[in-house]
Amino acid sequence: MDTRVNPVRDRIAAVRQALARHGAHALLVPSADPHLSEYLPGHWQGREWLSGFTGSMGTLVITADRAALFADSRYWQQAEAQLLGSGIDLVKIPTGAATHHIGWLAEHTPRGGTVAVDGAVLGLAAAQLLRSALDAAGVTLKTDADLLADAWPDRPALPAGRIDAHAAPQADVPRAERLARVRQAMARSGATHHVVSTVDDVAWITSLRGTDVEYNPVFLAHLLVDLTGATLFVGAGKVPADLAQQLAADGLRLADYAQAGPALQALPSGSVLLVDPRRITLGLRQQVAAGVKVVEAINPSTLFKSRKTAAEAAFVRQTMVDDGVAMCRFYAWFEAALARGERISELTIDEKLSAERAKLPGFVGLSFSTIAGFNANGALPHYRATPESYAWLDGDGLLLIDSGGQYVGGTTDITRVWPVGTITAAHKRDFTRVLQGMMNLARATFPRGTLSPFLDTLARAPLWADGLDFGHGTGHGVGYFLNVHEGPQTISKAVPEPHMAMEPGMITSDEPGVYRPGQWGIRIENLLLNVPVATAENGAFGEMLAFETLTLCPIDARCIEPALLRPDEIAWLNGYHATVRERLAPRLSAASDADALAWLLRRTEPL
Repeated sequence: MDTRVNPVRDRIAAVRQALARHGAHALLVPSADPHLSEYLPGHWQGREWLSGFTGSMGTLVITADRAALFADSRYWQQAEAQLLGSGIDLVKIPTGAATHHIGWLAEHTPRGGTVAVDGAVLGLAAAQLLRSALDAAGVTLKTDADLLADAWPDRPALPAGRIDAHAAPQADVPRAERLARVRQAMARSGATHHVVSTVDDVAWITSLRGTDVEYNPVFLAHLLVDLTGATLFVGAGKVPADLAQQLAADGLRLADYAQAGPALQALPSGSVLLVDPRRITLGLRQQVAAGVKVVEAINPSTLFKSRKTAAEAAFVRQTMVDDGVAMCRFYAWFEAALARGERISELTIDEKLSAERAKLPGFVGLSFSTIAGFNANGALPHYRATPESYAWLDGDGLLLIDSGGQYVGGTTDITRVWPVGTITAAHKRDFTRVLQGMMNLARATFPRGTLSPFLDTLARAPLWADGLDFGHGTGHGVGYFLNVHEGPQTISKAVPEPHMAMEPGMITSDEPGVYRPGQWGIRIENLLLNVPVATAENGAFGEMLAFETLTLCPIDARCIEPALLRPDEIAWLNGYHATVRERLAPRLSAASDADALAWLLRRTEPL
């Protein structure tokens, strides 16, 4: 790359000029928007625009003479390639939640200097950590200006997508009932008002869906709930008139998106406002009127939406059948095309699989960008093939496919690995250890209320025994026709917190992996539902939970080394495949699905 014409260098130079105009010494650019979303509308993709790094997580810091991007192991190889020639250093951090950038800023900003960050996109909890460290270093934190506005002349406008209702029967709990549950939680905290900014929480409470954020059926909005009603702050014209009338009937008023801050400024003295410090920005918090008492606690809706109702779980099970049908049709084509000697690329995989999902009833869109990585590309956990950079499935090796769909009856996320040509004993050993980790977690029984990070070692133990490990979490919560990544539970090395307690109805991914840079990557992922389970002790030691495996797709036994599996593990795998066959075969009975049915029967043969 000719670094003299790298546009990233010009953009960073423009930021440095803005720093000088504002009298600041460093700029912090988080991957965030005013709703602290994971996937950002273009208007707030400043970190990507400035650095050229396209990963979904990362933090950029720019000073007068240095620039650094902080990213965890999922993105190291990707970041090294995308930052080449940019003048930006990659700082490798252990997890996406790490705060190494704070110490870096404190060290590289002169005492008496100023660090600028747009408070409108800086989380309140993150701001508290940042301010504490900078204060100790004698550095001022400036949060009242958006320096990107000076340096980004062609910045995208805010999205203006239409908002629609998530209607019955898939939405089985009325909107008014959801608002009532939130008010009951407010009452327990002594709150008269509650502001919600996270877009999936807003969508869940209001039973609305939108298209403002890629892959997630949500919309940009803030919600202010009081004791008798609520106000939805949303872009003008986004809510159709008939839907606005329905919202009004449920006590939900509409106001302009930009009025959320002024509404907090206008709260009457003596009000008690409930905020979630991890789910609200510093900028919005600073607009709360001085006479208002603020109570900090997790958003009640974050806990409510994580526990799917029995009706929602039933729709998710049906959605898994639909998604499984798409997978069977795709893989039948894929294996037949390989057998015919057709040349297939990673881009073709994405196109064909997405097209099969699009044929299904209730399909709305993908739940994230498809990861189709062959051999070395599979070792990049968040890899995405693009027209500018992709691989052909030439030669022998492993193909990792991580994909998912958004349906009105649920959200799917599945990873499978398939052999291409001849694979080695080393491939099979790694695959089998990952499979054992996935099964070990899926078969767990545990007390209700167990903090989800405690379960992480179950998936890692079979890999650790062979000296293997992986850098990402084992499992994330999954929404119900909402974000594919949601909390509060996470099966990972995260520090356990009380709100991570496992409760009935939660859906969590189970996705251990092994990644050998430059060689191959293996990840096997199913979604699991927390369900009550009877034990021999009949509850004498408390209520117990187990996992119901929701995902329906064969696991390719050609990648397994059977000698490494115990009899009980083989029995679980055979039982899973029997369930997959039983659930999917009736949907593949038409003559047009003969190839897909034959593929299903072949790949679910007992081991």
